[in-house]
Amino acid sequence: MNLRRDVFQAIADPTRRTILTLVATQAMTAGAIAANFDTARPTVSKHLQILTECELLQQQQNGREMYYHLNAAKMKEIADFIEPFRQMWDDRFNKLESIMKAYQANQ
Repeated sequence: MNLRRDVFQAIADPTRRTILTLVATQAMTAGAIAANFDTARPTVSKHLQILTECELLQQQQNGREMYYHLNAAKMKEIADFIEPFRQMWDDRFNKLESIMKAYQANQ
């Protein structure tokens, strides 16, 4: 049975979020990504595997090198899921700010 990893568990890890940031603007090899961390390369490879299994990263072979690049469509799915929650909290903070300003005006 092939279990798919949860994308939100994947992005919960700070190292994986950093990897996503690194490859957001350009494709990178595993070695180039690993050079940004003070951990063993197999550790970074495990993070790359998780991100690839979640489809947040895609692999592309270029000669002997494997390049990792961001899957923008999958990132948009995450953003689309989060957006209603962001709007809800923006609305709540705006209401709170209005209440606080009204309270301060009455003091």
